[in-house]
Amino acid sequence: MISKPILVLLAFLASLVAFGIRVYPRFSHMMMGQKADCFGNWLERIKALLVYFAGQARLFRFKDTGTAHFFIFWGFLLLFPTILQGILEGLFPEFVLPVLGTFGPILLFQDLIAVAVIVGVLYGLYYRLVVKPERYKKSHQFEGSLVLVFIFTIMFSLLCTNGLMQNLGEAPPSAMAGWRPVSAMCGSLFEGMSEHAQHTLKELFYWIHLGVVLVFLPLLPAGKHFHVITSLPAVFLRNLEPPGKLSPAQTFDGLPGVGKVENFTWRQMLDWYTCSECGRCQEVCPAYNSGAPLSPKLLMMDLRDHLYERGAALRRNGRTNNDVHNPLNKPLTGDVIADETLWACTTCYACDQECPLFVEHVQPIVDMRRFLLTQQRVGNELMSALNNLRRYGNSFGKSERQRALWTKGFNPKIKDIRKSPAQTLWFLGDYASYNPTLTEITQATARVFTKAGLDFGVLYDAERNAGNDVRRVGEDGLFELLRQKNKNALEKCEYEQVVTTDPHTYNTLKNEYELNGKATAVYHYTELLDKLIAAGQLPIKRKLGYTVTYHDPCYLGRYNNVYDPPRRVLKALGCQIVEMPRNRDRALCCGAGGGRIWMEEQNVTERPSENRIREAIGLTNVEYFVVACPKDVTMYCDAVKTTGNENTLQVKDLIELVEEALQDESATATTVSAPADSESTHS
Repeated sequence: MISKPILVLLAFLASLVAFGIRVYPRFSHMMMGQKADCFGNWLERIKALLVYFAGQARLFRFKDTGTAHFFIFWGFLLLFPTILQGILEGLFPEFVLPVLGTFGPILLFQDLIAVAVIVGVLYGLYYRLVVKPERYKKSHQFEGSLVLVFIFTIMFSLLCTNGLMQNLGEAPPSAMAGWRPVSAMCGSLFEGMSEHAQHTLKELFYWIHLGVVLVFLPLLPAGKHFHVITSLPAVFLRNLEPPGKLSPAQTFDGLPGVGKVENFTWRQMLDWYTCSECGRCQEVCPAYNSGAPLSPKLLMMDLRDHLYERGAALRRNGRTNNDVHNPLNKPLTGDVIADETLWACTTCYACDQECPLFVEHVQPIVDMRRFLLTQQRVGNELMSALNNLRRYGNSFGKSERQRALWTKGFNPKIKDIRKSPAQTLWFLGDYASYNPTLTEITQATARVFTKAGLDFGVLYDAERNAGNDVRRVGEDGLFELLRQKNKNALEKCEYEQVVTTDPHTYNTLKNEYELNGKATAVYHYTELLDKLIAAGQLPIKRKLGYTVTYHDPCYLGRYNNVYDPPRRVLKALGCQIVEMPRNRDRALCCGAGGGRIWMEEQNVTERPSENRIREAIGLTNVEYFVVACPKDVTMYCDAVKTTGNENTLQVKDLIELVEEALQDESATATTVSAPADSESTHS
């Protein structure tokens, strides 16, 4: 008969070999990917490990499941010495780890941690099997539940083994002295049995404990729980660039974008392995929740599955043939990932923001959009907008001479910063310049700047679309053209700072323009107003006393972390703010970003903008829905109309309230809300 030490050794080696056999192809597939620059800035990376890996900080954004996961994660790590003890005990009978296996307080801690893990596991099973949240839909549910059962079995068998050892007098002296109370309780279940029976049970629980651990190990690389292995390098090597700065387009066979899975970087592939299928990204995705064919979670799962499939085929022979079932004949875009899925994304960054392991979804979507554009697989409306941008520098298809029509008759005349230096260069953006329904808001902004004594000027017909959304639909060549034209104009002007009313423009000027020190800072107008109020330069004459709710624009909030300045401005105006349930970095996108404002409406159940208005309608006594983005004015005025809430809620740009507060108490309010408008106005 084979002795116990030999059985343990053989089982342990078999588990390690099986693990290695499963892991190797995963990483060999990943090494087919392109180079990635994800090193350097080591202090920031170590800090990220402490906060997001060890501290599990992002998990607590979903408090209940986050807490349960925290205890399971740390419990498993802290109880690893007990697993090591089990292996060494099997190899070397009567071996006991020094201190970790003998010191009373540590034994008590292990007992309590095991209980915490069991409670976390039971809650996890309840959440999966009873609550069944929408975000788990199409995840590998059986695998998730099986792993929880495994963890429960490991913990319970550990407590029972320790309890039986105490019954048999085989436990360390400190355990016998009462330092393992939970184990003792488990052992008490078997006290009425004979010594031989208890010894047999102890061996049975030992092999259950060790067996499940050794089966669990080679199962890890097979599915979503591979993140147990990959999450540490994924967090450590996460993208440290500003969220608003996209990686440049890579070129393959003379074409930009990703048309094959191996065109992605190895670091992006690591993200796919790291996706735990928790569905947090899916829950906050405006496209998914509107019924569009996009789930960020399923996108990651599909890319991972395709990498497994195609990687294995490339490793076997790397040759294509006429077999339609050959993975090498399966197109990445259009087959693995549908075109409609990629164009549904609003690039709002909610998915990336929510992922506890920093999996990136927006970047690979843009990479694949770049390829779709080279194949001209794009809707007519978007193509028309891109052609207008290429020809006229704006998506409306209007002459550059019409860009400053809103300044006609303005007194004092708006300074042309190309001819006269100014402290502040106001970069308006297309919607504030061309959309006739926004003219009054643009003029109100100019009046407020003037009353604040701000020395500002505009570029007049030299301004072009900044290119933020152009780049995010995948047209990097056009983005570079627009950026170069704008930079050429900017370099000829004298100014100290830049301000814009458009968060999309703000994001790209701040993160993607590299203004070479010409501007000391780039401000969104809410930031500038906040500074002017703090400095006493904005002559607020009366408190408005309105009850309002404020919508955080994606490219101002999630992308650039600007949340407090607009709220401070509203409070300075005497407004009471009632926050929507989804606010700040969880605010719902209006649906216009990522070029969606230039695309045809998909077959959706409810547009994101309509969903947001319904959320605001549910608040108590709110008079105004306050926005700080020209596109938001357009989108939400339309949504108020289509949801039938024109008489219930008014959409106001923040600048309208500021101008109203600058008037004398006796003055009649002259601010006018922008009328409802279609969200794809280009004429």
